[in-house]
Amino acid sequence: MGNPEGLRALEEQRLGPVLRRRDQVQPGTTDQRLLDTEGDSEWVHTDPWRVMRIQSEFVEGFGALAELPSAISVFGSARTGPGTPEYDTGVRIGKALVDAGFAVITGGGPGAMEAANKGAREAEGISVGLGIELPFEQGLNPHVDIGVNFRYFFVRKTMFVKYAQGFVVLPGGLGTLDELFEALTLVQTRKVTRFPIVLFGTEYWSGLVDWLQNTVVAQGKASAHDLLLFHVTDDVEEAVAMVTKETGH
Repeated sequence: MGNPEGLRALEEQRLGPVLRRRDQVQPGTTDQRLLDTEGDSEWVHTDPWRVMRIQSEFVEGFGALAELPSAISVFGSARTGPGTPEYDTGVRIGKALVDAGFAVITGGGPGAMEAANKGAREAEGISVGLGIELPFEQGLNPHVDIGVNFRYFFVRKTMFVKYAQGFVVLPGGLGTLDELFEALTLVQTRKVTRFPIVLFGTEYWSGLVDWLQNTVVAQGKASAHDLLLFHVTDDVEEAVAMVTKETGH
Protein backbone atom coordinates (compact mmCIF):
# COMPACT_ATOMS: atom_id res chain seq x y z
CA MET A 1 0.00 0.00 0.00
CA GLY A 2 3.04 2.27 0.18
CA ASN A 3 4.12 4.79 -2.37
CA PRO A 4 7.62 3.77 -3.41
CA GLU A 5 10.14 6.48 -3.99
CA GLY A 6 10.85 7.23 -7.59
CA LEU A 7 7.23 6.74 -8.71
CA ARG A 8 6.65 9.15 -11.59
CA ALA A 9 4.50 12.19 -11.00
CA LEU A 10 0.79 11.78 -11.60
CA GLU A 11 -0.56 13.25 -14.79
CA GLU A 12 -4.14 12.96 -13.55
CA GLN A 13 -5.56 13.13 -10.04
CA ARG A 14 -9.10 12.65 -8.78
CA LEU A 15 -10.00 14.27 -5.49
CA GLY A 16 -13.61 13.29 -4.87
CA PRO A 17 -15.59 14.88 -7.73
CA VAL A 18 -12.69 17.16 -8.70
CA LEU A 19 -10.33 16.24 -11.55
CA ARG A 20 -6.83 17.75 -11.68
CA ARG A 21 -4.29 17.24 -14.48
CA ARG A 22 -0.72 18.15 -15.27
CA ASP A 23 0.59 21.06 -13.17
CA GLN A 24 -2.69 21.29 -11.23
CA VAL A 25 -2.05 17.93 -9.51
CA GLN A 26 -1.63 18.44 -5.77
CA PRO A 27 0.85 16.54 -3.61
CA GLY A 28 -0.53 14.12 -1.02
CA THR A 29 -4.15 13.09 -0.50
CA THR A 30 -7.24 14.67 1.03
CA ASP A 31 -7.05 12.36 4.05
CA GLN A 32 -3.40 13.18 4.54
CA ARG A 33 -4.12 16.91 4.59
CA LEU A 34 -7.05 16.39 6.98
CA LEU A 35 -5.03 14.37 9.49
CA ASP A 36 -1.84 16.42 9.28
CA THR A 37 -1.67 18.47 12.48
CA GLU A 38 0.93 20.86 11.11
CA GLY A 39 0.17 23.96 9.11
CA ASP A 40 -1.60 27.26 9.62
CA SER A 41 -5.31 28.00 10.08
CA GLU A 42 -5.89 29.72 6.76
CA TRP A 43 -8.05 26.79 5.68
CA VAL A 44 -10.97 28.15 7.72
CA HIS A 45 -11.12 31.11 5.32
CA THR A 46 -11.18 29.08 2.11
CA ASP A 47 -14.24 28.87 -0.15
CA PRO A 48 -14.87 25.14 0.45
CA TRP A 49 -15.02 25.81 4.19
CA ARG A 50 -17.35 28.76 3.61
CA VAL A 51 -19.70 26.39 1.80
CA MET A 52 -19.96 24.36 5.00
CA ARG A 53 -20.67 27.52 7.01
CA ILE A 54 -23.34 28.53 4.53
CA GLN A 55 -24.88 25.07 4.70
CA SER A 56 -24.87 25.18 8.50
CA GLU A 57 -26.64 28.56 8.46
CA PHE A 58 -29.39 27.16 6.26
CA VAL A 59 -29.74 24.13 8.52
CA GLU A 60 -29.91 26.25 11.69
CA GLY A 61 -32.39 28.65 10.12
CA PHE A 62 -34.64 25.92 8.78
CA GLY A 63 -34.52 24.09 12.10
CA ALA A 64 -35.37 27.18 14.14
CA LEU A 65 -38.23 28.37 11.95
CA ALA A 66 -39.77 25.23 10.47
CA GLU A 67 -42.54 25.03 13.07
CA LEU A 68 -43.57 28.69 12.93
CA PRO A 69 -47.23 29.37 12.26
CA SER A 70 -48.19 31.71 9.43
CA ALA A 71 -45.94 34.76 9.67
CA ILE A 72 -45.42 38.21 8.18
CA SER A 73 -42.01 39.83 7.81
CA VAL A 74 -41.91 43.49 8.85
CA PHE A 75 -39.12 45.74 7.57
CA GLY A 76 -38.14 49.29 8.39
CA SER A 77 -35.32 51.57 9.40
CA ALA A 78 -32.98 50.67 12.25
CA ARG A 79 -32.71 54.43 12.84
CA THR A 80 -36.35 54.91 13.81
CA GLY A 81 -36.25 56.22 17.36
CA PRO A 82 -38.48 55.08 20.24
CA GLY A 83 -41.30 57.51 20.93
CA THR A 84 -41.59 58.66 17.31
CA PRO A 85 -44.78 58.18 15.29
CA GLU A 86 -43.05 55.61 13.06
CA TYR A 87 -41.92 53.58 16.07
CA ASP A 88 -45.41 53.65 17.56
CA THR A 89 -46.82 52.54 14.21
CA GLY A 90 -44.42 49.60 14.20
CA VAL A 91 -45.66 48.55 17.62
CA ARG A 92 -49.28 48.78 16.47
CA ILE A 93 -48.54 46.73 13.36
CA GLY A 94 -46.82 44.04 15.40
CA LYS A 95 -49.81 43.80 17.73
CA ALA A 96 -52.33 43.80 14.90
CA LEU A 97 -50.54 41.03 13.03
CA VAL A 98 -50.53 38.85 16.14
CA ASP A 99 -54.22 39.58 16.70
CA ALA A 100 -54.82 38.42 13.11
CA GLY A 101 -53.07 35.12 13.87
CA PHE A 102 -49.61 35.78 12.46
CA ALA A 103 -46.14 35.46 13.93
CA VAL A 104 -43.97 38.54 13.33
CA ILE A 105 -40.53 38.27 11.72
CA THR A 106 -38.11 41.20 11.60
CA GLY A 107 -34.41 41.74 11.07
CA GLY A 108 -34.06 41.66 14.84
CA GLY A 109 -32.35 45.02 15.10
CA PRO A 110 -33.34 48.35 16.66
CA GLY A 111 -35.73 50.97 15.33
CA ALA A 112 -38.76 49.86 13.35
CA MET A 113 -37.73 46.23 13.69
CA GLU A 114 -37.64 46.50 17.46
CA ALA A 115 -41.02 48.23 17.41
CA ALA A 116 -42.70 45.41 15.49
CA ASN A 117 -41.10 42.80 17.75
CA LYS A 118 -42.26 44.77 20.79
CA GLY A 119 -45.83 44.88 19.50
CA ALA A 120 -45.81 41.15 18.83
CA ARG A 121 -44.44 40.40 22.26
CA GLU A 122 -46.94 42.69 24.02
CA ALA A 123 -49.75 40.93 22.15
CA GLU A 124 -48.35 37.62 23.44
CA GLY A 125 -47.54 36.40 19.95
CA ILE A 126 -44.41 34.89 18.45
CA SER A 127 -41.69 37.50 17.95
CA VAL A 128 -38.86 36.44 15.63
CA GLY A 129 -35.62 38.26 14.83
CA LEU A 130 -33.27 37.29 12.01
CA GLY A 131 -30.08 39.19 12.72
CA ILE A 132 -27.03 39.76 10.56
CA GLU A 133 -23.37 40.09 11.48
CA LEU A 134 -22.52 43.77 10.98
CA PRO A 135 -19.65 45.87 12.34
CA PHE A 136 -21.93 48.63 13.61
CA GLU A 137 -25.00 46.92 15.10
CA GLN A 138 -25.30 45.22 18.46
CA GLY A 139 -27.18 41.95 18.40
CA LEU A 140 -30.88 41.25 18.62
CA ASN A 141 -33.32 43.57 20.32
CA PRO A 142 -34.76 42.48 23.70
CA HIS A 143 -38.25 41.81 22.31
CA VAL A 144 -37.15 38.87 20.17
CA ASP A 145 -38.31 35.47 21.47
CA ILE A 146 -36.81 33.35 18.67
CA GLY A 147 -33.60 34.74 17.26
CA VAL A 148 -31.14 33.54 14.63
CA ASN A 149 -27.97 35.44 13.74
CA PHE A 150 -26.56 35.03 10.24
CA ARG A 151 -23.19 35.71 8.66
CA TYR A 152 -24.52 35.79 5.11
CA PHE A 153 -27.17 38.17 3.80
CA PHE A 154 -28.44 35.77 1.16
CA VAL A 155 -29.16 33.03 3.72
CA ARG A 156 -31.02 35.51 5.90
CA LYS A 157 -33.03 36.74 2.91
CA THR A 158 -34.11 33.19 2.14
CA MET A 159 -35.50 32.86 5.67
CA PHE A 160 -37.45 36.10 5.39
CA VAL A 161 -39.26 34.86 2.31
CA LYS A 162 -39.50 31.13 3.02
CA TYR A 163 -41.13 31.46 6.43
CA ALA A 164 -43.34 34.50 5.78
CA GLN A 165 -46.58 34.75 3.88
CA GLY A 166 -46.09 38.44 3.12
CA PHE A 167 -44.17 41.65 3.82
CA VAL A 168 -45.14 44.87 5.54
CA VAL A 169 -42.55 47.53 4.73
CA LEU A 170 -42.24 50.59 6.95
CA PRO A 171 -40.15 53.63 5.94
CA GLY A 172 -36.53 52.55 5.76
CA GLY A 173 -33.18 52.93 4.07
CA LEU A 174 -31.05 50.88 1.72
CA GLY A 175 -31.48 47.60 3.60
CA THR A 176 -35.26 48.01 3.57
CA LEU A 177 -35.22 48.85 -0.14
CA ASP A 178 -33.04 45.81 -0.79
CA GLU A 179 -35.56 43.49 0.84
CA LEU A 180 -38.47 45.23 -0.87
CA PHE A 181 -37.09 44.97 -4.39
CA GLU A 182 -35.95 41.40 -3.90
CA ALA A 183 -39.48 40.45 -2.84
CA LEU A 184 -40.99 42.33 -5.77
CA THR A 185 -38.65 40.54 -8.16
CA LEU A 186 -39.54 37.13 -6.71
CA VAL A 187 -43.25 37.84 -7.13
CA GLN A 188 -42.82 39.36 -10.59
CA THR A 189 -40.88 36.31 -11.81
CA ARG A 190 -43.29 33.96 -10.02
CA LYS A 191 -40.61 32.44 -7.86
CA VAL A 192 -43.11 32.92 -5.03
CA THR A 193 -46.89 33.07 -5.30
CA ARG A 194 -49.61 34.71 -3.20
CA PHE A 195 -47.12 36.96 -1.50
CA PRO A 196 -48.63 40.34 -0.55
CA ILE A 197 -46.32 43.33 -0.14
CA VAL A 198 -47.65 46.36 1.74
CA LEU A 199 -45.79 49.67 1.85
CA PHE A 200 -46.80 51.59 4.94
CA GLY A 201 -46.62 55.38 4.73
CA THR A 202 -47.96 57.01 1.55
CA GLU A 203 -45.97 60.20 1.99
CA TYR A 204 -42.69 58.34 2.41
CA TRP A 205 -43.24 55.93 -0.48
CA SER A 206 -44.97 58.30 -2.94
CA GLY A 207 -41.71 59.42 -4.57
CA LEU A 208 -40.67 55.83 -5.22
CA VAL A 209 -44.09 54.91 -6.60
CA ASP A 210 -44.08 57.99 -8.89
CA TRP A 211 -40.62 57.08 -10.17
CA LEU A 212 -41.67 53.51 -10.88
CA GLN A 213 -44.75 54.66 -12.74
CA ASN A 214 -43.42 57.72 -14.57
CA THR A 215 -39.90 56.52 -15.35
CA VAL A 216 -39.51 52.74 -15.06
CA VAL A 217 -42.90 51.75 -16.50
CA ALA A 218 -43.07 54.75 -18.85
CA GLN A 219 -39.76 53.77 -20.45
CA GLY A 220 -40.82 50.14 -20.80
CA LYS A 221 -38.46 48.78 -18.16
CA ALA A 222 -41.41 47.22 -16.31
CA SER A 223 -45.08 46.72 -17.07
CA ALA A 224 -48.00 48.64 -15.60
CA HIS A 225 -49.15 45.34 -14.08
CA ASP A 226 -46.02 45.27 -11.93
CA LEU A 227 -47.38 48.25 -9.98
CA LEU A 228 -50.12 45.93 -8.74
CA LEU A 229 -47.55 43.76 -6.96
CA PHE A 230 -47.66 46.02 -3.91
CA HIS A 231 -50.15 48.11 -1.94
CA VAL A 232 -49.62 51.45 -0.21
CA THR A 233 -51.53 52.50 2.90
CA ASP A 234 -51.45 54.64 6.01
CA ASP A 235 -53.89 52.50 7.97
CA VAL A 236 -52.75 49.65 10.23
CA GLU A 237 -56.01 47.75 9.97
CA GLU A 238 -55.97 48.05 6.17
CA ALA A 239 -52.38 46.79 6.02
CA VAL A 240 -53.26 43.72 8.07
CA ALA A 241 -56.44 43.17 6.07
CA MET A 242 -54.42 43.22 2.83
CA VAL A 243 -51.95 40.56 3.93
CA THR A 244 -54.75 38.50 5.47
CA LYS A 245 -56.87 38.58 2.32
CA GLU A 246 -54.08 37.72 -0.09
CA THR A 247 -52.69 34.90 2.03
CA GLY A 248 -56.12 33.39 2.58
CA HIS A 249 -55.32 33.37 6.29
